[in-house]
Amino acid sequence: MVSASRPRRAMRWAAAVVAGLTSGLVGLAPATAEAATRVPARAAAGPLTSADQDLLVKVRLAGLWEMPAGQMAAEKGSNKRVREIGAEIAKQHAELDRLTVVAAGKLGVPLPDEPNTDQRFWLREMTEASGPQFDTIFVDRLRAAHGKVFPAIANVRAGTRNDVVRELAQAANGFVLNHLTMLESTGLVDYEGLPRPAGPAGAVYTNDGTLLEGAVARANADGINASIITIVLAAAVVAGVIATFRVIRSR
Repeated sequence: MVSASRPRRAMRWAAAVVAGLTSGLVGLAPATAEAATRVPARAAAGPLTSADQDLLVKVRLAGLWEMPAGQMAAEKGSNKRVREIGAEIAKQHAELDRLTVVAAGKLGVPLPDEPNTDQRFWLREMTEASGPQFDTIFVDRLRAAHGKVFPAIANVRAGTRNDVVRELAQAANGFVLNHLTMLESTGLVDYEGLPRPAGPAGAVYTNDGTLLEGAVARANADGINASIITIVLAAAVVAGVIATFRVIRSR
């Protein structure tokens, strides 16, 4: 009896061990699968370039001075449209700033916490101005600033490999385009004071905005009339033909 009971106890013990191991493996599998799919946010976002980081800083800086500028316009603008736009720009920049801070936090990018020197000067200009002069300064300064950051945002949006930056650039692009449109709706934008868009390589703009190209552009920029260049080139060709003819006759 003793010898017969030992194999049975051994079999029951082995079965219990197998059952325990099976239960443990089954319980472990979901946790292991979950751990395998749990990827840090930064790794999932993609590579972060210096251009990506620079965009985060630029957007943050824009908000740091355009929020108080907008609030100032809402309070002291002499033009009703300027007051409306100021309030809306301040509100929208607060939201864009929030998105920027969140994105920078995910990516570990340090952000400035105060406007730069130029921006502080512009705010001081607005603080000291009043009436229509304030309206003009507000619109001109913000329109110029938005015009500079707009292509920078588009450039990063088009080429970034980072998901977080791409999402922020997408949002920033919409905000900035909206602000450009609002500022232009005041009728106070000095378009002649804005930088001209870049033309083709080698192209030059005249004072009236005409685009000149190639040698004519360079000649006019140096004060040389294009017709003079044509005459000189024609004379050179004629001289070359005559010289060739003389060489042939001498033979």
